[in-house]
Amino acid sequence: MTHPGRLSRSQLLALDGYLSSRTYLTGAAAGRLDSEARALVPSADLSEETPHLRRWHAHLASYTPAELSAPPPAGQTLETVLRIGGDEARAQLDVELARLGALKARLSSDCGDKTRADSAGGKTDSSGDKTRTDSGGGKTRTDSSSGKKRQESARSGGGGGKLILKTAKGTRDFQPAQMALRERVFDTIVKTFKRHGAETIDTPVFELKEVLTGKYGEDSKLIYDLADQGGEILSLRYDLTVPFARYVAMNKISSIKRYQIAKVYRRDQPSQARGRFREFYQCDFDIAGQYDPMVPDAECVRIVAEILRSLQLGGFVVKVNHRQILDGLFEVCGVPADKFRTICSSVDKLDKSPWEEVKREMVDEKHLAPAVADRIGHYVQFSGGPELVKTLLADPALAANKSVCAGLDAMQAFLDYCVLFGTGAEVRFDLSLARGLDYYTGVIYEAILLEGDVGSIAGGGRYDGLVGMFEPKGRSVPCVGVSIGIERLFALMEARADAAAGKTRTTETEVYVCSAQKGLMEERMKLLTTLWQADVKAEQSYKKNPKLLQQLQYCEDHGIPYAVILGSSELERGVVKLRHVSSRAEEEVARAELLHVLRAKLAAEHVQR
Repeated sequence: MTHPGRLSRSQLLALDGYLSSRTYLTGAAAGRLDSEARALVPSADLSEETPHLRRWHAHLASYTPAELSAPPPAGQTLETVLRIGGDEARAQLDVELARLGALKARLSSDCGDKTRADSAGGKTDSSGDKTRTDSGGGKTRTDSSSGKKRQESARSGGGGGKLILKTAKGTRDFQPAQMALRERVFDTIVKTFKRHGAETIDTPVFELKEVLTGKYGEDSKLIYDLADQGGEILSLRYDLTVPFARYVAMNKISSIKRYQIAKVYRRDQPSQARGRFREFYQCDFDIAGQYDPMVPDAECVRIVAEILRSLQLGGFVVKVNHRQILDGLFEVCGVPADKFRTICSSVDKLDKSPWEEVKREMVDEKHLAPAVADRIGHYVQFSGGPELVKTLLADPALAANKSVCAGLDAMQAFLDYCVLFGTGAEVRFDLSLARGLDYYTGVIYEAILLEGDVGSIAGGGRYDGLVGMFEPKGRSVPCVGVSIGIERLFALMEARADAAAGKTRTTETEVYVCSAQKGLMEERMKLLTTLWQADVKAEQSYKKNPKLLQQLQYCEDHGIPYAVILGSSELERGVVKLRHVSSRAEEEVARAELLHVLRAKLAAEHVQR
């Protein structure tokens, strides 16, 4: 029990343990329980051994009493918090003791190896360099390997030497040609999202850690935690789906169709060839609200198909499955209920690993009975179209399971709607598809290109319970969505662009204003102002007296379609020369008619493209 007016030292440690992974006692926002607990912790009781408690205590000082009036979740009391916190603090201590024990053993082993090496010949000086005595006597030489390492460290920035410039692992810079390609792809995707009636939002790049944890299954270890937390325990967003669910819950939204394009962060092993990075863009489309089953789900697959067709990436297939089918299948195979999600994470690896490796993980690491794993292996080989629904319903064991039957009924409707939406040919019902994220509750899908080896390029599904996880009263808002794996698409498209060896335009300049003689910079600037005011994309040389050939060469190098050339005689007659850069054809145009002529020619160029 807690002290009537003050917590004991053990209770303070338990409270610190609870707050080591949470910002507040009441969940994602401070509330009445935080206020009541803080009143039991005077500043004098805070010490170095309770850093998380000190952070929480100082942070709550910025709140007004009215902001700390929200009731705690049902069943959440200070006694509950102290019990959980005590257990977590002891678990953390056990982990730290094990780590220190392993470190001690490793250091002892290293010292033993070093002693044996020294006795074998030579001794080590205080800098770590090894000295040896020559057989001739007296003279010594130094093995300066550690000195070289120190010099190399200095050159890499560790000791004030020459800094080796590089991007952080799993990140990269983008050149103008790459950005031009990206902008065109983003434009295609956004047009598709808008075609389906979506509006856009934005959310912070970091969230409270407790908003993100517990939503991604085994992938939770890939979340980036922030060191400077500013009074709150924060992490970089892992995806855009969980922040969207938090946004819907926080703003009391009952229905919305939204898209969002933004960067997310994962502490994953990067692979540039496969388009896997630690910082990358996601393009998400989600429909939140209560609607008839499978109608919005099928539209999400239609959106993926439209995007992939527009980008002309070749053939593709959209694998689909249903969480109810998977859960029922696991039950039929004999998987314990508490292992459904972890076994689901193993099945999710079948697109990257052979069945033998996945089975080994299930049996050796997750302690599933081999016979149960074999039964799962039998079913995950099934793949097909609407006929697969009938095949599975003909299986007596599956037909007797309520979860399987409910999932198959939903899948039949989903496949029928996909045919009506014109995507039936690309959709394949595949029992090996699992998607290991914990928040999926219904249909799941994943798009894969038939050519190349870039893995999944889009994925998503239904997550009806995620919004309710952020609602104190458990208000549920059904949601379904899809995320485009844009970096993998870029990796493929950049490789194709390199192979084509064609030059990519990196600007959208339509007209370049040139001067044929010296002293015409002011006239160029006047004409540029006229073009800009008319919303024509135009530029000029920043030199006062550039050479005409250099100006025309700039146009050719940058793919600018038209050049307007000013000369003294042309200015006197009120005309300019209009040059079509690629054909080098020139014509004189009256200054007053220039905008009209340019617009007509630019419109014709656009139609031809």
